[in-house]
This record gives sequence, C-alpha cells and structure tokens, in this order.
Amino acid sequence: MNNISNIYASYIIIGINFIVFIIETAVGGSTTRTDVAIRFGAQTTSKLKSGQLYRLVTSMFVHFGVAHLAMNMYSLYAIGPALELILGKTWFLIIYFVSGISGNLLTWKVESKTHKNTVSAGASGAIFGLLGVYLVVAILLKDQYNFHIRGIAITLAINIIYGLVNKRINMSAHIGGLIGGVVTIFVLLLI
Repeated sequence: MNNISNIYASYIIIGINFIVFIIETAVGGSTTRTDVAIRFGAQTTSKLKSGQLYRLVTSMFVHFGVAHLAMNMYSLYAIGPALELILGKTWFLIIYFVSGISGNLLTWKVESKTHKNTVSAGASGAIFGLLGVYLVVAILLKDQYNFHIRGIAITLAINIIYGLVNKRINMSAHIGGLIGGVVTIFVLLLI
C-alpha cells in the first residue's frame, strides 16, 4: 500500500482540467462554441480519421461548460485518491488513461458505423473506468478495505441510466471507459 503523502496524481489531473477550462473560457468557451472545444483537442470522427489520434487523449481534458467540468472533477476527487492509494500512482494513471482512451475508441467506432461526426469531450470515460475498477476492488478486496459495494453499484447504475435517458451524453465513451477500466484491473490482478 502506498503512503498517503504520495497521493497526488488525481489532483494533478484535476488541476490540468481546470487550467484547460480556464484557458478555453478565456478564448471564447466551449459551452456553446464547439469550434473552441475542437481547437483545444475535442474529438470528432472526421478529425480522428484524418490522423489526429492525439485527440483520443486531449479530449479527456476538454469540457463543455462548468457543470460538465464540475461533475467530472468531483467524481475524480471522490474516487481517485482512494484508488491511487490502493493501486499506486503508476497503475492508477495507466487505468485512468486506458479507460479514457477506450471510451474514445468506442465512440469513434460507433460514430464511424453510424456516420456521425459529433464533437466529444470530457473525462467521463476515464471516470467510468475508475468506477468499474472501484467496484471490482470493492468486491475482490472487501476484507481488506471497508468499501460500500452497494453504494458504488448504485452510483454506477444511476450514471448509466441517466446517460441512457439524456441523449446529449456520450454513452459510448462511458461504456468503453467502463470496459477499459475493468479489463485493465483484471490484467493487473493477473500479473
């Protein structure tokens, strides 16, 4: 187990997201201006097809408005440090980025098949991956840690249901992130 004083990767990610958002806002904001979001690295299928694969990562740091940023960063703040403490900084970061990229890859795949080209951004794919990992760790290590498995499962279910009801939410990113996180934690457990 890691020392609690070594827990800072979650806070660095949160800080980077806030800095990007402040700069984004200063140049016109992304709430209603998708051109700003794209300029800052948001994902679109056409941009990825043209070879701009860096957007699979940069889009994880771009948000559409204060509410979007606040919800994602609060979620990261709520679960990130605990997972970082259990998994260690390196595995935490690997899982975070694999989850986010997995969500973005699934979005790309789905949008390529449906011929959509929506602007997609946010850390929620990575957050869903962390939620999945949190649930797996809570179930498998319930004797070592005092996790509330039911609370985690309910939080995950509410977020999935809300995403299915709200058509503005990119459920491909959420589901892809969840799968990416769960697969990665099982790989870690097998090593």
